[in-house]
Amino acid sequence: MNDISPGPDPALIDRFAAIVGDKYALRDQQDIAPYLIERRGRWHGRTALVLRPGSVDEVSRIMRLATETGTPIVPQSGNTGLVGAQVPDTSGREIVLSLSRLNRIREIDVLSNTATVEAGVILQTLQEAADAADRLFPLSLAAQGSCQIGGNLSSNAGGTGVLAYGNARELCLGVEVVLPTGEVFDDLRKLKKDNTGYDLKNLFVGAEGTLGVITAAVLKLFPKPKGREVAFAGLSSPEAALSLFSLAMDRAGAALTAFELIGQRPYDFTLAHAQGVVRPLAGDWPWYVLMQVSSGRSAEDARALIEEVLSAGLEQEIVGDAVIAASIAQGDAFWNFREVLPDAQKPEGASIKHDISVPVASIPQFIEKAASAVQSVSPGAREVCFGHMGDGNLHYNISRPVGGDDDAFLGLYHAMNQAVHDVVRSLHGSISAEHGIGQLKRDELIATAPPMAIDLMRRVKRAFDPAGIMNPGKVI
Repeated sequence: MNDISPGPDPALIDRFAAIVGDKYALRDQQDIAPYLIERRGRWHGRTALVLRPGSVDEVSRIMRLATETGTPIVPQSGNTGLVGAQVPDTSGREIVLSLSRLNRIREIDVLSNTATVEAGVILQTLQEAADAADRLFPLSLAAQGSCQIGGNLSSNAGGTGVLAYGNARELCLGVEVVLPTGEVFDDLRKLKKDNTGYDLKNLFVGAEGTLGVITAAVLKLFPKPKGREVAFAGLSSPEAALSLFSLAMDRAGAALTAFELIGQRPYDFTLAHAQGVVRPLAGDWPWYVLMQVSSGRSAEDARALIEEVLSAGLEQEIVGDAVIAASIAQGDAFWNFREVLPDAQKPEGASIKHDISVPVASIPQFIEKAASAVQSVSPGAREVCFGHMGDGNLHYNISRPVGGDDDAFLGLYHAMNQAVHDVVRSLHGSISAEHGIGQLKRDELIATAPPMAIDLMRRVKRAFDPAGIMNPGKVI
């Protein structure tokens, strides 16, 4: 528990507020409230001030004053993160720096296939701007209607397109960053090849606001596919899903742009609790796969590829049943089923969530071992497994036993985390695949990562932020 303090001196608050103007310096607690809570309600912070700068110069002046006065700053861009990296502590000493007003798309360059955008641009807004220019920005998340590019980069967001396009780090060519000292690092370059020294931008991408404030970035765009086909398949086991993935990679290659694994329990939860979803398959199966094939040549080519994959899967008895979307609307409905799936777990009571990755070939082994580990901690607990099988990232969530007590189950949080993460580590995986470390996994990272890795991270942190004002208490 953090110590409660009166917060920054009122005269200091006035100095910060003067940089952005009173209209954009939120002091009323009712106005501040949305900035203080994480979307799942797990973290509630305190602050006396939320600053909403409208320019890079204002961010620079804020950071310069913060370093001068030793005032901790918590950058926030979207507030959709799930590990508490964007939430201030409960001391009241930290100031929230919201990037929401830095929301310009500075340039769409169709020849270079790049977009230069500010940190407060909403992901869906960028997707739509790229589409209007006959291009694709492939980062796709359930929160894309509200998450912002700065947060996507700071957390190195993943999503459903990682299999084909990579995560946020792979999509970023250059950044503009305000350092804790107020200096501006302008590295907004469009180069796909650049071996001139250290790759500095990647120190900030994935750093969760602990090294500087990302204010803008150059991001990759891609030609829009000329054909897209989406299919839902029912399978008997994770091993069958792995076989189907291998088959799809062999037959479709780079045209395989998504491969999502869904267990029967999250599938059933979605049918029971989500609004407006339609059952994709007539029958019930232990496991399901949502697969997408995209072609740069034609719609006919995409159709032929996905039909070839599924026909071979049925012939080899890998797939039990499958349906290919008959229209764009049905394909969108299949994707909507996947996107609303995480929230469909909420009505089932308390849950303990894990965002893990293991080598793709180890996914069936992880699922088997983790299920045993879960039951050893909480007999009757319900595994809710789904995720991006194509890149080895699973969201392995555990719902309390039917009729169980929420508080009692949440009291098992650390024991459950340890049990699941021990399985992850035994398979040489990661305890944080795409959500970041934040507050949630900081202590576990420090306790379990190689000591040299932690030491190197701390050296980098001290070099960039010797005053220790950047998002303190997060990551390391």
